[in-house]
Amino acid sequence: MPLVDPVLAWYAGAARDLPWRAADRTPWGVLVSEVMLQQTPVARVLPVWREWLERWPTPAALAAAGVADVLRAWGTLGYPRRALRLHACARAVVERHGGELPTDRDALRALPGVGDYTAAAVLAFAFGRRAAVLDTNVRRVLARAVAGEALPPAHPTVAERRRAESVLPDDDARAAAWSSAVMELGALVCTARAPRCGACPIAAACAWRRAGAPPPAAARRSQPWAGTDRQARGRIMAALRAADGPVADAALAAAWPHDADQRRRALAGLVADGLVARVPGGHALPE
Repeated sequence: MPLVDPVLAWYAGAARDLPWRAADRTPWGVLVSEVMLQQTPVARVLPVWREWLERWPTPAALAAAGVADVLRAWGTLGYPRRALRLHACARAVVERHGGELPTDRDALRALPGVGDYTAAAVLAFAFGRRAAVLDTNVRRVLARAVAGEALPPAHPTVAERRRAESVLPDDDARAAAWSSAVMELGALVCTARAPRCGACPIAAACAWRRAGAPPPAAARRSQPWAGTDRQARGRIMAALRAADGPVADAALAAAWPHDADQRRRALAGLVADGLVARVPGGHALPE
């Protein structure tokens, strides 16, 4: 195929050596990597993933862990609700599937925290199955190369899924290889802000390049971080992870002294999300 063959050839020499791609990878390790990599760069995930798999190499091992230990191990990866979902997923795998990840898409989708993307990624990267894996990088490559658009829509569309399916090889092994290769191409070459078109194996076939590389229809605004409720939540979680037990509310005030109302709002949200528990004398990570 005009896109598949050159991308696979490029990937054979350009792929990063990542542990969740290694020959000894496990389906569980692949799933953990996919959850951790959501909205988090590879460089930040790598050390946490290694420590996590050393400590909890199987779903059964994680399922037996306490929530507080799981949240402490998650550390500063961000969006800690992902850690709770991964913990719940491990328990579901033990209870429903005898501790082994299922190989069926619907069974994977039924696990806590596993959506369409993660189920497809596990099928492709863990089990070598044909599945259209639509992460941000893949969507961007296909938007440019096939549709001639600078960037894909904010959220996946039916048209994008059909486009991905149309390019995906029919053979399981070749389809799984393509899914890894096109994702890597988006991560390393066909980047959002500064695509390296001179290094792209499909530049000559790229519809966006043939159209003169038009800019996006509207510039996307990056979400602010400083001073937001998300930052306040992160500071509060950091204080609780560092403590051996409950933290008095007066001590938590030092974690976010800028705005008392915002601190109370952030803390209430953490409690509602199950990330923090109210205890006598203050707050703590849930047990």
